[in-house]
Amino acid sequence: MSQEQRAAAGASDPTATDDPDATARQMQVLEFELGGETYCVDIDYVSEIVDRGSLTAVPNAPDFVEGVMDLRGRTTSIVNPKTLLNVENTGEASRIVIFDATSFEDDAAVGWLVDEVDQVVRVSMDDVEDPPMDRGDFIEGIVRQEGDLVVWISPTKTVDK
Repeated sequence: MSQEQRAAAGASDPTATDDPDATARQMQVLEFELGGETYCVDIDYVSEIVDRGSLTAVPNAPDFVEGVMDLRGRTTSIVNPKTLLNVENTGEASRIVIFDATSFEDDAAVGWLVDEVDQVVRVSMDDVEDPPMDRGDFIEGIVRQEGDLVVWISPTKTVDK
């Protein structure tokens, strides 16, 4: 059943489907803003979202590491993905997306500074295009959603940089 057919039939959830294969081809992602653009990560990587607190600078850290913070007794490295992605810094990031440490090879506690957290949405893998060639190393793909393009990023691959 197409989205148009579901809408005409009065289905309230445009991602709802009777097709188990279509459901299997869907994932949930967390959408967030960086420099006025929308990006997303697989929600399975996300542990929590916290307000930006004070960060402690780390001498000789890579330029994309903003510092570290104590998050419930664990030292957490805070990364600025704008630096990694060459995104214009249009203001102070107010939120930190904390990733599940078990997602990383070394169980690293890592968070990303983001301008704003938007929403969790279900994405059909049919709406995901291959990443651009020059940034395919940590960009999982480009999601077409309601006429907008959302860049899907892999947090584990960005930290490896």
